[in-house]
Amino acid sequence: MITVTEAKTLISSHITPLHSTMVRLEKASGLILAKDIYAGYDIPAFRQSSMDGYAIKFADRAMELILAGEMAAGTDQSITLIKGEASRIFTGAPLPIGADTVVMQEKVSLGGGYIVLQDEKLQPGANVRDQGAEIKSGDLAMKKGTLLSPAAIGFLAGIGILNLEVFPLPKISIIVTGKELQQPGLELGFGQVYESNSYSLSAALKIEGLVELNIFQANDDLDQLTQILDEALTLSDVVLLTGGVSVGDYDFVLEASKNCGIEQIFHKVKQKPGKPLFFGKKGTKLIFGLPGNPSSVLSCYYNYVLPGIKQLSQQADSVRYIQAKLAKDYKKPTGLSHFLKGSYENGRVSPLNAQESFRLSSFALANCLICLEEEKEDFLTGETVTIMMLPH
Repeated sequence: MITVTEAKTLISSHITPLHSTMVRLEKASGLILAKDIYAGYDIPAFRQSSMDGYAIKFADRAMELILAGEMAAGTDQSITLIKGEASRIFTGAPLPIGADTVVMQEKVSLGGGYIVLQDEKLQPGANVRDQGAEIKSGDLAMKKGTLLSPAAIGFLAGIGILNLEVFPLPKISIIVTGKELQQPGLELGFGQVYESNSYSLSAALKIEGLVELNIFQANDDLDQLTQILDEALTLSDVVLLTGGVSVGDYDFVLEASKNCGIEQIFHKVKQKPGKPLFFGKKGTKLIFGLPGNPSSVLSCYYNYVLPGIKQLSQQADSVRYIQAKLAKDYKKPTGLSHFLKGSYENGRVSPLNAQESFRLSSFALANCLICLEEEKEDFLTGETVTIMMLPH
């Protein structure tokens, strides 16, 4: 067996990020930009009013000004102001030729086709967006490696970008193994349990924007599992198996992996829950063999699978680690790292009841995992511990 730290290091060192791909802007949200983007135009492409008002020559501000037309946003016709003239103008409209300042409509008096300014604090160029104020043609608009947030998407749309190169999200297959599994909604037979792992994993993946999912169910049969695993490998960048990863008579994940040409990187980690964790790869494809118990599945997902998926797409891990004060004593045996389902609030963290790996009720209430190091046995009230904040 290897340690938690060794397992995480091995996974990270065996990941090759996915090749970049071109996508349309509306499909790029949440992805990482794979290539620098440069502006193709000055934005704005013309001198533009930033509010509704009147366009004037600043030098004429003390005069009674004749109204000479108007400029609306989207107009394709320009007008030219001469000395003593002003033009009605609206937010986003181009300035008339000769104008250099916009007066707020609340700062003028209007009558008989003339306006008189009532803004003693008016400055030259007021309320005008200069051409290229957002960005100049040829300037670097966005660097490779930028997370394409909603604001980033809007900015790129605003400078005319429609297609861009990104690091894609991986395609995922989930294989749940076990003859005893029954689908929710159906009646339980003798010896059956409801299958929940595909539901929890799918929900966790979808929170991260991962929607290209294939879900398979395999009985405890080597030939069937080998066939399904082989199919999943052709469809996906990452394959997650649940159950069948130990060394019992009906645990076939290791053997099926060998049959499919998967290189085993490690099997078994000094941790609780999730000790039988398997990790392998075939080419650039990643294979995680997760234990079958529901809490073990999610604990291994947050510790190992999610960081690996994020690394594939060159994204930051969405799991946060912080320090907290333990709300009550906890004792564990040495030799295994423990990940306890916990509740964190106001700097303090409490281990929840029902810590057994088959029990998911406490995980449903948890907002963190309490990470207790391998060789320590006693953890005291008020002691500072590391916790993993869950991304939900």
